This record gives sequence, structure tokens and C-alpha cells, in this order.
Amino acid sequence: MSRIGKLPVAIPSGVQVSLQESRLEVTGPKGKQAMTVHGDVKVEVDGEAVRVSRSSDDGVQRSLHGLTRTLIANMIIGVTQGYERVLEINGVGYRAQLQGRELQLFLGLAHPVNYPIPDGIEIEVAGNRVVVRGIDKKLVGETAAKIRSFRPPEPYNAKGVKYLEETIRRKAGKATA
Repeated sequence: MSRIGKLPVAIPSGVQVSLQESRLEVTGPKGKQAMTVHGDVKVEVDGEAVRVSRSSDDGVQRSLHGLTRTLIANMIIGVTQGYERVLEINGVGYRAQLQGRELQLFLGLAHPVNYPIPDGIEIEVAGNRVVVRGIDKKLVGETAAKIRSFRPPEPYNAKGVKYLEETIRRKAGKATA
């Protein structure tokens, strides 16, 4: 039995979880999320918890068991607390600013990078930090990764866009003669 999959997911007050056929919907104070449940996994919703079970011990079903439980738990956390990733921009002249629903990044390139903010994501710029917030963990992570990919941190001067908790392994430059 999956150690993660067998744990019930508690439903906090203020959150409604509904299951129609194979579609699970979670509604909370921050918004609404939905997912389609795989046919090999059985989801049961009672008043205070969501339980996930499987019918056999096939490898695929074991994987889906823990995955489905984790996705449901992430949805419940998302609609109650939300998710956020903080990015830090380092470098002379490197900066970010918001223009409507677009993030404009000046990263030492010949032109600014304009990134349209996806629906369901809020971005806040404070100094050299960019905060990405939303209720969908996957979308928040993908958006933060996309912003970081425009100029990943380089190991010599540590210039670029990095996650706040990320540490850059520095390399020594050329030895002078």
C-alpha cells in the first residue's frame, strides 16, 4: 500500500469538494480548481476527508494512487492558502517592471523581454524580487521557471534570475599571469 496514497486528505472548513463521475472540483476562499480522476483510481468524498484507493497492485495503479492523493491535497492547499515562488534578479542594470498584464524584464539583452502573465497568476515586483502567486501549484512553478529561463544565473558573477532559496555554486575566473 502506498504510504502517501493511503492517508486521507482533510477538508478544512470553508472548502467544498464535489465529485461527479470522474471530475473532482474543489472550491475555497481563493478560488476553484478541478481535475479529472483516472479510471484506475477510486476517490471517495465524505464530510471531512477525501480518501483515495486502488483496485490492484499494478505498478501503474500504485503510481497513480499516490499521485492522485497528492494532487488533491495540492488543490485543497491552493484554494485555502495559495502558492508563491520568489525570484531574485541580480546584475547591474537588471530589473523587472509590470505593464498591465505583462512582465517586462531588462536582463542585459539588446531588448527587454516581455512576458505575458498567464491567467490565474499574480505577479508582484518589489525592488529586485519578483513574487509569483496563484492557486495552482503547477502553474506557479511553470511560470517561475519560465521567468528564470530568460537569464539563468551564471556561476562566475552570479548574474541572472534565480529562486530566492537557490544557492549559486561560484567558479573561479581565469588565473592572471
